[in-house]
Amino acid sequence: MNTPITVALSKGRILKDTLPLLAHAGITLKDDPFTSRKLIFETSREDVNVIVIRAADVPTFVENGAADLGVAGKDVLMEYGGNGLYEPLDLNIARCRLMTAGRKGWVDQGTRLRIATKYVETARRYYAARGVQVEIVKLYGSMELAPLVGLADCIVDLVDTGNTLKANGLVPMETIAEISSRLIINKASMKMKHNKVKRLVELLSDAVENQRAGG
Repeated sequence: MNTPITVALSKGRILKDTLPLLAHAGITLKDDPFTSRKLIFETSREDVNVIVIRAADVPTFVENGAADLGVAGKDVLMEYGGNGLYEPLDLNIARCRLMTAGRKGWVDQGTRLRIATKYVETARRYYAARGVQVEIVKLYGSMELAPLVGLADCIVDLVDTGNTLKANGLVPMETIAEISSRLIINKASMKMKHNKVKRLVELLSDAVENQRAGG
């Protein structure tokens, strides 16, 4: 039985940046994922399907075998913290930094800090490793607003150009991690569908090298 491989992609920038890599590997979607309401997409290869889901759900789908492979940002993987995944390839796309940021001129008074972020576990580990006591305020968006209205002293968030921070009177402070999107693989799939999965990893690795070389 020719069991297909399922690849989980997340909506937005990662999807946009991953499609050219898949195309280089000979995989194109039969429907436009940006306009279609479908969640499961057939591709130009009968043995490969693509599902499009929320970024934070990609590791869960892959670790639990609902998808064989996936593409997720390193920020999502750090927050997820699961060990049931292989992470063989940095796709070198959707690059940015996970950083702390705060109001311009803000000075740490040495008291317990209030940190606004959606990266709760990552922020907690980061400050704990530095021996800093923090109270985490979980937000899902508009992070830059928190220091301006007194909800938090600092934020932990992704920073690309830094323009949004600057527009809101905030400045980047410390880099927690350099972020890019990674290919992740279900451990059972790596065993049960080894040849197919390995070949797809090789094709994507070649696509990454080709893109890096400006091809």
